[in-house]
Amino acid sequence: SGVSWNESQHCRLLVPEQLQLCRRHLEVMPSIVRAARRTQELCQQSFADMRWNCSSIQRAPSFGPDLLTGTREAAFVHALAAAAVAQGIARSCASGELPLCSCGPGPSEPPAPGSRWGGCGDNLSHGLQLGAAFTDGSARAGTGATPGLRAVNRHNGAVGRAVLSDSLDTRCKCHGVSGSCSVKTCWKGLPDLGEIASDLKSRYLAALKVTHRLMGPRKQLIPKEGDARPVTEMDLVYLINSPDYCTPNPQLGSLGTQDRLCNRSSVGSDSCDLLCCGRGYNTYTEEVQERCHCRYRWCCSVVCRRCRRSLERHVCK
Repeated sequence: SGVSWNESQHCRLLVPEQLQLCRRHLEVMPSIVRAARRTQELCQQSFADMRWNCSSIQRAPSFGPDLLTGTREAAFVHALAAAAVAQGIARSCASGELPLCSCGPGPSEPPAPGSRWGGCGDNLSHGLQLGAAFTDGSARAGTGATPGLRAVNRHNGAVGRAVLSDSLDTRCKCHGVSGSCSVKTCWKGLPDLGEIASDLKSRYLAALKVTHRLMGPRKQLIPKEGDARPVTEMDLVYLINSPDYCTPNPQLGSLGTQDRLCNRSSVGSDSCDLLCCGRGYNTYTEEVQERCHCRYRWCCSVVCRRCRRSLERHVCK
């Protein structure tokens, strides 16, 4: 993302559906690359303590079956990537990085008492429009992708953008003598993508299994189970059940949990019982160095000693 995009050198690396967009909007591509990297980071952080820890996202764009076959893990990644791209473009507009867009439009509602609209809000509308064109192009791609899989990917991308849209809130800056905040200048801004990832993680846990079936004049995504609630525009959806990710299985995209660090005192998903899938764990002691006995020295530094201590680690068999 730190280099200028070249039409012939870089755009040709993308899927055909994204190629024309890349050529028309070269200036946007660094924002999209940053969004992709942020998606990788947040996915791995969000699932660090679970059997599926999103490590396979590092192989992008050469995904494995866990992210190519309509699993609920793929639903989370598609939604987060769509939100990340839209947010990245919206913020790049507001920062002046992109020549064809600028600050978001001013809010239509009146400001709160003692405040006024001003500043430079994130350009959510432009981010949503261009972001949807790019990520939906990716959702349509894929050799052998079925219409049902493409529909699921588009739906989950729209969920990510909808969650992002709902997160737009008011930010203010105070003005006045000695910080009295007699007047506040306010604008509409988007939160850090980590908040969006947390919201989507909750929707991942409540995702609906669906089928792509003809309903009236066209095919729609409907719940696989007849007694399940209807699919809404805020539900993540998936087509197939995920493996348990306990043992390696390349055909299913499972890397297994052998040699993963677990928490012996936890009762959550990172517990040794759950993460090790009942296989047990090995314990070893690791000696670490860390700063200790720190004191402030006038002026103006903090001086610390280096201390050694032993840590007990637990690793899945």
